[in-house]
Order: sequence, then structure tokens, then C-alpha cells
Amino acid sequence: AKLVWDESCKQNLATYLLKPEVKALGKAAVVGRVTTARTVMQYAAENQIADDAAVLLIVSDDGQITELAKFADIEVYLAKVPRGLPAEAQKEIERLQAMPLEQRWAFWSAEMSRCIKCYACRAACPMCYCARCITDVNQPQWIPVATDPLGNLEWNIVRAMHLAGRCVDCGSCSDACPQGIRLDLLNRVLAQEVLTSFGGEPGYSTRKEYALSTFKPDDKEEFIR
Repeated sequence: AKLVWDESCKQNLATYLLKPEVKALGKAAVVGRVTTARTVMQYAAENQIADDAAVLLIVSDDGQITELAKFADIEVYLAKVPRGLPAEAQKEIERLQAMPLEQRWAFWSAEMSRCIKCYACRAACPMCYCARCITDVNQPQWIPVATDPLGNLEWNIVRAMHLAGRCVDCGSCSDACPQGIRLDLLNRVLAQEVLTSFGGEPGYSTRKEYALSTFKPDDKEEFIR
């Protein structure tokens, strides 16, 4: 038997590294792409994984395999990888951001109206690892359980906010969504906002630079009036 690795192998398998049942088995090996390595580094920054707790087999676009385990080695590897979005993805963001505010709101409202609250995005996302998600809290009830326009919007806005500055752009959320909602696009828009306003990109080092949990004296404060 042979393992096949091609363009259809999209799932970010680093998601399983934080599962108790996987941890119980000991040191794991994970096959993945650059975003898999970024996930492990972000886990390290958030104190979710120990150094050398897993072996990464990173497959490049040309099929080369690099074996990594130590955080320092992963950081060196990622430093050599080109950053930034593909040209077409960047143009898509620019087209969206160029829309008037009302048109953008209509676009996202239409996207989120298709949500059926199956939480496949949450299950697939490596950064959604809370022991108890806000959607499961019922005292108080933060987000309506039923599938309705307001509840759908609230769920997706809260999730996007929790991922702002943490998303490693693996695309697992949109790949898992049965409704084809452009969650990847929303995360990319917020990632650019965080990069522009606060600097730093998640998943490239073990330094904690999550925009919503760190403070710098030189942070922009234009929102304070």
C-alpha cells in the first residue's frame, strides 16, 4: 500500500495534535504543507504544544519533503518560505474592500445567511480548540442555538474575531463548509487588517503576538474618540 499526497489533501492535520486521544498515543507524525508548520508554531506561541512533541513532514509544491520537529528548526524553515497571498487572492480582497460599506455588508450578510450552524468550520479549524466553545454556553446564551439570520451572523462574526491575528490561512474552514461560505476570504481580510494595524503574522515564531491579547505603547489608537 502507498500513501498518496496530491492537491486533494487539504485538511490541516495539525488540528489533531491537541486532541487528548491523540496526545495519549505519544509523539505523533504529521504530513502537511507550510500552513501545517505555521499551525504548530502558533500552538507554541499559545503554549498549547511542547517543543519536539511532534514530527512534521512538510511537503513543498514541488514534492520535496522536509522533516522538522524542533521549534527552532521550524522557524528557520518558515523564514525561507515566501510570505503573502497569491496575486488572485490579493485582488479578490482589494475588490471586496473597494466596495461601499453597504455593499460589503450585503455581501457578507448574504454569505452568512447560508450558514446551517453545523460547526464543520469549528471542527476543521486548528485554532478552534477551546474546551467549551462560546456557542455551547447557555448561561448566559451568547449565541442563539437555532439557525436564523441574526444567530448565523453572530456566530461567524465571533469566530472571525477570535481568529483575527491567529489564523494561519490553511483554508480548512471553507473546505469543510457544506454551504460554500467564503470563510477563508473573511479571515484573510481580517488578517490584513491586523497586519496593517498591529504588524506581525501568526505562525512564524513562538512569540505571542496575538493582537487581541497583547499591548504595545505605540499601537494605533485612531478608534478612540
